[in-house]
Amino acid sequence: MKFLTRSLLALSFAAALPISAMAGTTIGVSMAHFDDNFLTTVRDAMVTEGQAHKDINLDFEDAQGDVGRQVSQVESFVSQRVAAIIVNPADAAATRRMTDTARKAGIPIIYVNRKPDEPMGNGAYFVGSDSLVAGHLQMDYLAKQLKGKGNIAIMLGELSTDATRDRTRGVKDIVAKNPGIKIAEEQTANFDRSQGINLMSQWLSSGKKFDAIAANNDEMALGALIAMKQAGVSPKSVLVGGVDATKEALNAMAKGDLAVTVFQDARGQGKAAVDAAIKLAGGDKSVPKEDWIPYQLVTPDNYKGFLNR
Repeated sequence: MKFLTRSLLALSFAAALPISAMAGTTIGVSMAHFDDNFLTTVRDAMVTEGQAHKDINLDFEDAQGDVGRQVSQVESFVSQRVAAIIVNPADAAATRRMTDTARKAGIPIIYVNRKPDEPMGNGAYFVGSDSLVAGHLQMDYLAKQLKGKGNIAIMLGELSTDATRDRTRGVKDIVAKNPGIKIAEEQTANFDRSQGINLMSQWLSSGKKFDAIAANNDEMALGALIAMKQAGVSPKSVLVGGVDATKEALNAMAKGDLAVTVFQDARGQGKAAVDAAIKLAGGDKSVPKEDWIPYQLVTPDNYKGFLNR
């Protein structure tokens, strides 16, 4: 669902205050997408955390996956003299201009969920999770279920993100330790459920045979499951793994369809990003340049403990 740009509190005059002022402080937030289930949870957590601080005003913008649009949003925040900027990058390799713009203005910039390729520090910060770990956890579980033998396919997310690169590298690290497992296919579905359906349908219609699907996120994993059911392929015969432990993914696991996912703490990331922004806006120098939120393996044995997280 698309959301209009919005503010948490009607204190629009806050943007004119000095960065050090905490009364009516405005924090600009640019999200790569508003229509992504996981990122919606991150954004909702930011809203909740912002509402817990009555003098904090969060202004949200949707970059709609467009780097140029996101750069313009950050430049607009700078011209408004917001106290801090939070960015969920549309492209992790294209953040330097935003970072440089914020640094020149003396405004702290906090990247969330997707880690920029550039080094953090000197006014730039990151809050997120180590996607390499997610790939390791996902594929290690699948490898054990396959008993070290079989053909797998990897569904890649957006090729411009660190999550895609690192989760895929994590999967391949585990495959390298299991010579009986072969990667038969590796293509992108851009973290999107519909594209996951289409990609899996193409694979199946071309006669591809897999023992497992390692998807870079739950949306693509759910898409793969939908395509499999449409083609009459049982989830019992092809193990499907995702990442994020979204509500719908956990529901699919409860039905016996999804084999494994990895909990990425969307709420924790959103909360920590806003907490960091508030501290930095108040002049706190103790905020670490990188704040890593742990991943956790989710399987049919423990998924119930993640239903409300």
